Amino acid sequence: MTVSFPSAVGGARPQARRCAGRDADVADGSYSQRMSEIDLLSSVLTKTGDLIEGVADDQLDRPTPCPDYDVAAMVDHLVGWVQAFEAGANGRTYGGDPSAFHAGDDAAGRFRATADGLVAGWRDNGMDRTVSVTGGGEAPGEMVFSMTLMEYLTHGWDLAVATGQPVPYSDDEAEQVLARAEVTLPPQYRGEGMPFGDIVPVADDAPAIDRLIGFMGRDPGATP
Repeated sequence: MTVSFPSAVGGARPQARRCAGRDADVADGSYSQRMSEIDLLSSVLTKTGDLIEGVADDQLDRPTPCPDYDVAAMVDHLVGWVQAFEAGANGRTYGGDPSAFHAGDDAAGRFRATADGLVAGWRDNGMDRTVSVTGGGEAPGEMVFSMTLMEYLTHGWDLAVATGQPVPYSDDEAEQVLARAEVTLPPQYRGEGMPFGDIVPVADDAPAIDRLIGFMGRDPGATP
C-alpha cells in the first residue's frame, strides 16, 4: 500500500467533519468523540512501534504480504511516513521524501518519538482544517487522520505476519479503522498500477481485523 490521498490533492476535496470549537464540542459530545479518536490513533501507533521493536536482524530480508516491501523496507516505510504525518499534524510540511527514508539502528525509538509528536499534533490542533501532505498538496484533516490509521494498522499487520509476531490490534480498533476505510478509499484507487489492491472477499462474520485486511487488498490467511 502506497500512501495516497483519494480525491484530495489536486482535485475536489470532500468536506471534513466540522467542529464549532472546544466549548461547543464539550456541549454536544463531539469533544469526547475526538478524544476517543486520538486514543485510537495512540493505541495503534504504540502497538505498531512494539512490532517494529520486535523485528529481529535475521528477519529483515523476509517478504511481507505487501509485495512492494520486504521487512527492512517496510520498517523504513513506517518510520519514514510517520515523519510526514507528524509534520502535517503539527502544521508543517515534511521537506524530505518519506519513501526514501532509512530508519537506522534505533528504528523503534525513532518511530515512537515521532509518533508521540503526531498524536500531540492532532490532540492540540484538531481535525477541522486542511493538513499538508507530501508533494505540496493539502487534504482535509479528517481524511489524513483516517489514512494514518489505515496505514499503520494495515502495515502493522503486514509486519506482524512477516515476522511471526502476534497481531496486537483489538477487534474494536480494527472495526473503527474499517469504518473509516470504507468511506475514505474509493474504487478507482484499486487495481493494477494503483496504490491499493482489489478487495479480497471475507465472510461478513469474520473477525474485524480479517475484514479490514481483506478490504485493504490483502489475504487475511497470509503466512510468513
